[in-house]
Amino acid sequence: MRWITHWATALITLFVISFVGWSDPFVKETLRLKSFDLIQQYDTPTLSSDIAILEIDEKSIEKYGQWPWKRTVIADMIWQLRDAGAGVIILPILFSEEDRLDGDLSLAQALAGNGVVIAQTGTSQTNKNAVPRGVAKIGDPLPWLFEWDGMLGPIEILGMNADGVGVISTVPEIDGVVRRLPLLMRVGEEIFPSIAMETIRVATGDPSYQVKTQEGGITAMRVPSYPTIKTDTFGRIWLRYNKEFPTLSASSGEYNSLAGKTVIIGATAEGLSSIIATPKGEQYSYIPVAVSLQTLLNGENLVRYPESTFLEWVAAIGLGLLLILLATRAPYWLSGIMIIAVPLCTLYFSYESFMSNLVLIDWSWIVIVTTLVGFHAIFNRFTREFFEKQAIKKQFAGYASPTVVRMLQENPALIKEGMKKEISICFSDLRGFTPLGESFGDDVKGLTNIMNGYMDAITQPILDADGMVIKYIGDASMHIHNAPNDDPNHAKTAVQCGLDMLRAVEKFNETLQRDDRPAVGMGAGINTGLGYLGEMGSTRRHSYDVLGDSVSTAARIESKCKEYACVLLVGENTYKETKDDFFYLKVDDLAVKGKSVGIRIYTVIDSHCDKKSQENHELMHNFYTAQNFDKCIRMCQNLKGEFGGQLDKYYEMWIERCEYMKTQKLPKDWNGVFIATTK
Repeated sequence: MRWITHWATALITLFVISFVGWSDPFVKETLRLKSFDLIQQYDTPTLSSDIAILEIDEKSIEKYGQWPWKRTVIADMIWQLRDAGAGVIILPILFSEEDRLDGDLSLAQALAGNGVVIAQTGTSQTNKNAVPRGVAKIGDPLPWLFEWDGMLGPIEILGMNADGVGVISTVPEIDGVVRRLPLLMRVGEEIFPSIAMETIRVATGDPSYQVKTQEGGITAMRVPSYPTIKTDTFGRIWLRYNKEFPTLSASSGEYNSLAGKTVIIGATAEGLSSIIATPKGEQYSYIPVAVSLQTLLNGENLVRYPESTFLEWVAAIGLGLLLILLATRAPYWLSGIMIIAVPLCTLYFSYESFMSNLVLIDWSWIVIVTTLVGFHAIFNRFTREFFEKQAIKKQFAGYASPTVVRMLQENPALIKEGMKKEISICFSDLRGFTPLGESFGDDVKGLTNIMNGYMDAITQPILDADGMVIKYIGDASMHIHNAPNDDPNHAKTAVQCGLDMLRAVEKFNETLQRDDRPAVGMGAGINTGLGYLGEMGSTRRHSYDVLGDSVSTAARIESKCKEYACVLLVGENTYKETKDDFFYLKVDDLAVKGKSVGIRIYTVIDSHCDKKSQENHELMHNFYTAQNFDKCIRMCQNLKGEFGGQLDKYYEMWIERCEYMKTQKLPKDWNGVFIATTK
């Protein structure tokens, strides 16, 4: 469940977004088109040397009068352009009605044989004076061509005399922006060329067009004397709006600067010109004519491969999966860099593909998917780790120091994955609970408060030493040192912590005495060895715990405190690592229950002791091992009162044992190990 509710939700997000993107909805298509626009914003502008604009501007209106002019004015312009040596002349102006000022004959004479292309437009209202062109077909292009209900062309006298008649209609995208232009269109079974295609046909002198269609749509078309033009499946080309065109006012009357150029006579005067939306903002309606013609002349087809949308969809999924994987495994800094780098690299790759190869790649979809999924995955990881850290804090705040808790929060693997490590283990147990409990009678709450106070008292030294409390068991406790945090001197820390716990109990007794309660004591056993640490328990209930033979030995050692009348017993491994740090006395060679090999246990004397007393204590043990029990008894009697009287009961116990051992038949090679029969 945790897997599903955390980083896997990013997979669900990726799946949902990808599922929506598969249908290529309006929003996705719009964003894709806008991404192409943004790239074109940074395209290097180039000034055309092939095409010029002769503007019917405000000055022209002032000179020639109110629009529409008598068509003899336009005829005069055509003659002047021809005299100036202009190339093909394009009139993207619709002459669908006769001139009320009777100038049609003059215009028709100017059109005839002068390389002039005039306009017709697709419409859904009428079909009048249309001028179709013949097309040689390989395959059937009609199902793929953009279809108009009708075509409105020039009046017959003009249409018959003009060298070319082309369609000026644009086909905006779903957001109203003109980015692509169909080179051929249809009305019923008839095919009509765009004005750009018609201009090329007139310039080359060819009578018709050729179009190639395959199963997936139109692949190419051409004017026989002109190189093949690659199109999309619907016969469209993408327009590259980096073109700038020299302009000249029609009012100038001096057109020599237009020699050798294809001239477009376009209206820019207020009220005459129409405005269309392009990737570079609002433009006059003749601009797509100029741009499409320049695109064809340059042979620089913008390419959008049919499979590009699918490949971009797949790439977004792949990169999204990569970011999810990084967000769950990699450091935050690397995940952050990748979440930023993937969109930036995608944008740069799209830009370079356009600039170097004129290939259009939709960077917007990949950027949106990777950004949403990447940040979602990072957010999921952050929240998961936050709640995990809060859980760790809740679990360990009362069992470990703030330093250890922070370490576990920063590296939860120390808990989850576990470790095998040398540690020092300390078990403690309350002495004198029975009389303390009886003093409270039926006051369970009061006894509970006192026990909590006792546990607080013995826990504080553990936390101060950066130890970790593993568990409280009734009035007993278990804690460790050197895990999960490192402590190179953990054995010394454990022994010092045990002494501090005993002092804390003495101070706690002052509270009990003020309340006229019986004093309590504590016994503690410490051992050092390998432990296996980690979260242990059932799937429903588990906790941080430690297992190992050294742990069991520590528990057995602590259980012998009462028997030996010692408050702090230490195992041999702990003694070896700390013998120069504390004053130790040997307690016994003991084989704890469940063990066949004896271990030597020691006690720590927390007071000044003279050398002679220590030597006598060691001599006492030598007598015992040598089976000289009478001398051992006398030595014990002499040692009473030494070491501040802390071991008087211990020596009494030892006298009793010697009396018992005198009744036993022991082998000559007896090593002095006492085999415990109880835990």
